[in-house]
Amino acid sequence: MAIEAQRRLDPDVFRLPVDKIREGYYTDAYFNFTKQLLEEQDRHPHVLMQVFQKQQSVLGGIDEAIAIVKQCSGREGPNGWEDGWPRLTVRALHEADEVSPHETVMEIEGDYSLFAHLETVYLGCLARRTLVMRNVREVVDAARGKPILFFPARHDHWLVQTGDGWAAHVAGAIGVSTDAQASWWGGRGLGTVPHALIAAFGGDTVEAARTFADRFAYEMNIVVLADFENDSVRTSLEVADALGDRLWGVRLDTSERLVDRSLWDDMGDFKPTGVNEALVRRVRTALDAAGHERVKIVVSGGFDAARIREFEAREVPVDSYGVGSSLLRGSNDFTADIVKVDGVERAKVGRHHRPNPRLEVVS
Repeated sequence: MAIEAQRRLDPDVFRLPVDKIREGYYTDAYFNFTKQLLEEQDRHPHVLMQVFQKQQSVLGGIDEAIAIVKQCSGREGPNGWEDGWPRLTVRALHEADEVSPHETVMEIEGDYSLFAHLETVYLGCLARRTLVMRNVREVVDAARGKPILFFPARHDHWLVQTGDGWAAHVAGAIGVSTDAQASWWGGRGLGTVPHALIAAFGGDTVEAARTFADRFAYEMNIVVLADFENDSVRTSLEVADALGDRLWGVRLDTSERLVDRSLWDDMGDFKPTGVNEALVRRVRTALDAAGHERVKIVVSGGFDAARIREFEAREVPVDSYGVGSSLLRGSNDFTADIVKVDGVERAKVGRHHRPNPRLEVVS
């Protein structure tokens, strides 16, 4: 279930590099030349700019796009920057709105010279956040209500974490892995006892988990990776016995190039590598038989919407999915077109004004 997001984020949340955006530092150069020429020629066409994309998708980044227009539209005057926002009218959809191909998601109306330099920046925000939003919504729906943990931070540049985390959160992910990803709503990153800590304790998963729980059990749910020795059943049981009620769950993360030791005698009629149905069932059965029915199973490693749907269709006893790089794959490009100039239809051939009654005026 996606989070309701009808209240727009305050522009200050985004910590935009306002001066750099105003001067066109992040803008395709031809838009800067356009703004410069219009100002030098004292031309102030009153335009209607229309923004859309071409897929069935879930809208993300719209509040950030609005913030860019609010804080960065305008022009340099004799006494410094002259704010353009009061002279513009912006209408837009909301974060997490489902959108159809070619549906208008935002309109900007007013003197084009005030915002010509912003198109590159706000389109990029929309493209990135909508991609993440759409991908996360897809896995959330596939998981049928089971928690999705957003784990792609290590697969991309650190600067994208804040907005990506927000997009994942609004789309329905139950947790993110870094504080930066959780910063826009005041949350914190979640995590498990990592392989690196286990290695630092000489490869002793139980000792690493016990020490971690001694320090952090009252601050978070303790989840322990169980595949360090490639023996997930034995390790899960040992950790559950050692931590007792302090253990929330075990995480299965077996490499796709390995077969877990517990399956060595059962290979032949299924794909035995990585985290597979047989391994999850083997761990669940062992935990239940040992009296650890309350211990959850988190799976990760190569999961995407299709694989989650397959697990759910087969009723594999997974309690939560950790999903990483697949949530950053694909594209969701946006386009902006001037469709009216001074009240007259003036779109390029193949485009036309697409009014959208769902748009709301932004105050």
